[in-house]
Amino acid sequence: MGEYYYFSGRPEEAAKEMEPYLTSQDTALRLSACLVYAYANLATDHIRLARHALTEMEKTFTDIHADEDAPPELKEMSAFVSTTAAVLLHLPIKNDRDRAFEPASLMLLPPGLRFFSCYVQAHYAYLQGEYGKSLGIVETALAFQPQLYPIPSIYLRLVAAMDYMALKNSEKAKEQLLLAWELARPDGLIEAFGEHHGLLGGLLEATLKKDYPEDFKRIISITYSFSGGWRKVHNPDTGHDVADNLTTTEFAIAMLAARGWTYQEISTHMGSTVNTVKAHMKSVMSKLGVEQKSDLKKYMLK
Repeated sequence: MGEYYYFSGRPEEAAKEMEPYLTSQDTALRLSACLVYAYANLATDHIRLARHALTEMEKTFTDIHADEDAPPELKEMSAFVSTTAAVLLHLPIKNDRDRAFEPASLMLLPPGLRFFSCYVQAHYAYLQGEYGKSLGIVETALAFQPQLYPIPSIYLRLVAAMDYMALKNSEKAKEQLLLAWELARPDGLIEAFGEHHGLLGGLLEATLKKDYPEDFKRIISITYSFSGGWRKVHNPDTGHDVADNLTTTEFAIAMLAARGWTYQEISTHMGSTVNTVKAHMKSVMSKLGVEQKSDLKKYMLK
């Protein structure tokens, strides 16, 4: 239920449901609870509680790997959780977590987590600028699912959309986003769309805003809540000053501009006029205190 509340955009209820399990004697359950609890508290701006859960994950990882008798499945579970937390916060992966991406490690996870781990690997490849590799991980994972796992599939489709946007193939990106939306909409699993808004480069505005206005509004609300907490961990821990004073539309346009998209390309993609894009960019430059589009990169996501 905690997972369902989280992935359906109800972080307060997710945190409440998960809190009793933060001290569970069942280590796997405790790790799962910590991961969901951490991200739920990012979305509700309870940064101290989020950091507490992240610290507990690291402590559990250290304890498990210091125990020679710990089951290998539990060791890989702890590596998976620790790596997931780091990658999705865009923090460096510690060297002793690298093995979480190895095929042998992957196979020790339960099937659902195995496919979510593929998403984490694809997201990590995306952050390294390896868009082709990221797409390969997504396509392989989706092709080999023995059955449909909706949440990993939604996240995999969204990272594929991110890859295609980075490759300037907006039509393929829209296709992947709509496939994710078809999976998410029946059960209201919209959290992932809010989490990935900035990385999708205006794709939600171009694809969902017109046909699903109420859902779009809720996604944008999730975006503001989640990204605010996310920055409060990411920015101080990395020294990367991701902008926090832009509207979601301004951020999407600035992301595309920072990647070299022209005003005409941005306006075509987002279904607006060139003058509208220019007006948003003028506001962006003023808010960030920059004069050149090349200066935007340090305030944007990768």
